Amino acid sequence: MLLDHVQRGFEEMSRGLAIATNEPAVPLRLHVAPTFASQWLVPRLAGFLRDHPGIDLRISASTDYALFDNDDFDLDIVYGEPRVSSHEKTPLRIEELTPLCSPEVAQHLRSPQDLYAQLLIQSDGQSVQWKGWFAANGMHPPNSYGLAFDRSSMGIAAAAGGLGVVLESDLLAEQELASGRLVSPLRHVSNSVRYVGHYLVHPRRHRQPHAVTQFKQWLFNELAVP
Repeated sequence: MLLDHVQRGFEEMSRGLAIATNEPAVPLRLHVAPTFASQWLVPRLAGFLRDHPGIDLRISASTDYALFDNDDFDLDIVYGEPRVSSHEKTPLRIEELTPLCSPEVAQHLRSPQDLYAQLLIQSDGQSVQWKGWFAANGMHPPNSYGLAFDRSSMGIAAAAGGLGVVLESDLLAEQELASGRLVSPLRHVSNSVRYVGHYLVHPRRHRQPHAVTQFKQWLFNELAVP
C-alpha cells in the first residue's frame, strides 16, 4: 500500500517536471480494435490530447489481443468478450445494431420486407450477422447478401456511399449518423439487436497508473459508461 502511494507520488512529480521542462512524457501505449480505432477513437483524440498534455499516446490497431506479458501495451480495447482471467476487463457501452443506409437508399425502405429488394452489406468479423437480425424480426434471411467485408469500417463506408444497406453498430457509425450520411430508416418499425461489442482490458498493475486512470476516465466519459 505504502509503495503504491510512493510510486504515484513520484509519477505525479515526474509528469509535472516533464510538462514544465518540455521533456517528453512516458508514452501510454494502446492496442485497439481497428474499426473502433478509426471510426470512434481517432476522431475524438484531439480533446484528450488537449486536456492531457503530459501523456503521449502510441496506438496500434489489429484484431489480435494485446500481449501484456512483454510490456508492449498498457491498455487494449478489444471487439468481443475476451477470455482472460488474469487481467481486468470492463464492458463498454451497449451497442445497437440496426440496418443503416444512405438517405437515398432509405427512400425505398418502409418496412423490413423491403430489405429483400436491396443489396445487403455484411461485415464478416461481426458477432451479430444479418441472419441474426432477420431471426430477431421473425423473418427468413435471403440466400445471398451481395457484398461482404472483413472490416466494419469498409461496410460503413460502402453504405454511406449508397451501395446498399449495412447492419452496423450505432457506436461505430456514430459520425456518419450524426452527419446524415447514414440513416436508420427501420429503427422504429423493427427489432434492433443490442449487445456489448467492445471491452477494455489491462493488467491489474500498471507501470503508468496515473496515465492509465486518466485515459480510462476520459474513455468512460466519452462513452457515457457509468
